[in-house]
Amino acid sequence: MAVADPTSFEGRGAFAIWSELFKARLSALVLLTTAVGFHLGSRDPMDYRLLVETLLGTSLLAAGAAALNQYLEREHDARMPRTAHRPLPTGEVQPRTVLVVGVMMSMAGMLVLTACVNPLSGLLGMITLASYLFVYTPLKRITVLNTLVGAVPGALPPLIGWAAATGRLSAGGWALFTLLFFWQLPHFMAIAWLYREDYAKGGFRMLPTVDPDGRRTGATAVRHTLLLLAFSLAPFLMGVSGKFYLATALVLGICFLAAAVSFSMRLRARDARILFFASILYLPLVLGVLVADKLPRAEFGDNDFGRNPGGQSIAQAARGIDAGAPVPRLKTSL
Repeated sequence: MAVADPTSFEGRGAFAIWSELFKARLSALVLLTTAVGFHLGSRDPMDYRLLVETLLGTSLLAAGAAALNQYLEREHDARMPRTAHRPLPTGEVQPRTVLVVGVMMSMAGMLVLTACVNPLSGLLGMITLASYLFVYTPLKRITVLNTLVGAVPGALPPLIGWAAATGRLSAGGWALFTLLFFWQLPHFMAIAWLYREDYAKGGFRMLPTVDPDGRRTGATAVRHTLLLLAFSLAPFLMGVSGKFYLATALVLGICFLAAAVSFSMRLRARDARILFFASILYLPLVLGVLVADKLPRAEFGDNDFGRNPGGQSIAQAARGIDAGAPVPRLKTSL
């Protein structure tokens, strides 16, 4: 297969080629969720310089990981109509170039997070990169459980943002992690069902490729949408957000669940697309309301999952509900 320097390619320009190699839209989602985690973990006033440094490190890491993933899967991508147009299968860029750029960007991202933000954020970035490239990527050709495993690195960016703002891992950050983790399963089931023939050609063992009647695929989508609905209430129960977020999360979660149930019952391409678009609408709306309805920062997320040593819930402390009593000083250590 002939290869060409991306700067001299006569079709797509270099910007378009590298945007695809860096999976620009996926990387933008990573930055969005990282920023949400940072915002929710921050006290007022927010440290905008630290936010910029966090997003810079995360963007470098996300782009590098995307490029390295395509380097590792270039032969499999060439077999799939859905991915055969990517720059490596088409020969628009040399594999070695992608490898070098991907490694350099990943290392730069971890360095920025570790040196400019804090070591915990750098460690989480390293775990995200390693689990994505060296666990999830090879498992895609081995077991249908790969999607469950791949949801872990996909859910870590908001935890990176939280750790950047707070310097620790506490319950509020883990609540964001679970929100992203469970959201990915119905989202991926819809995609994998639509492109199950492509995945089979590429040698990827996605659940729909070994589930011809679709029962397990539909059940997986419904089960994890139910779990998402339940865990989406955690930010309210922990005092991170208010009643407006609670109402929004319930309404959007029920609509998302209805789309998942419809998909599981009919298993038509149309229903898979509806589920996919429901997932695309759900996440930014929920995260946007979560940010807009953030309560004043108490030390939510301490020991006992949102309760201080005196037993009062963080939600009560944040809202000052305790029968006119002064809000207690909450424990600050993990």
